[in-house]
Amino acid sequence: MPKDCEPHPQIQKPDESTSIGSRRRPQSPPRLHSTWIRHAGHARPEELEPVILAWGQDFAESLGRLAASGDTAVCLEIVQEITDPDDPGQKGIALSPALLSWLATSHASLDIDQYVYSDPQ
Repeated sequence: MPKDCEPHPQIQKPDESTSIGSRRRPQSPPRLHSTWIRHAGHARPEELEPVILAWGQDFAESLGRLAASGDTAVCLEIVQEITDPDDPGQKGIALSPALLSWLATSHASLDIDQYVYSDPQ
């Protein structure tokens, strides 16, 4: 590949993406929207903040411009699974001012899904 065609090292790439009209399976209906997904990993939200912040301010600003155009929605989705309701380390989500600022810059909404798994007694 010619040097001037190589991706810039600061350009963020998706971990997953879909396009309008694509299908999950041949029998599935065509998708009505595109997705572009970055995964931060599997850990406590506080441990994922450095990963998200490392994506950089430029990336947050680019997302913010896309969201402001009205053609795109930006969302940080946190999925929390609680297997021991008595363990205080599994409950609660704290977001730092730095992450909240990054989310504001990116015009992102915040979606928190919490699943509690416990044995009925």
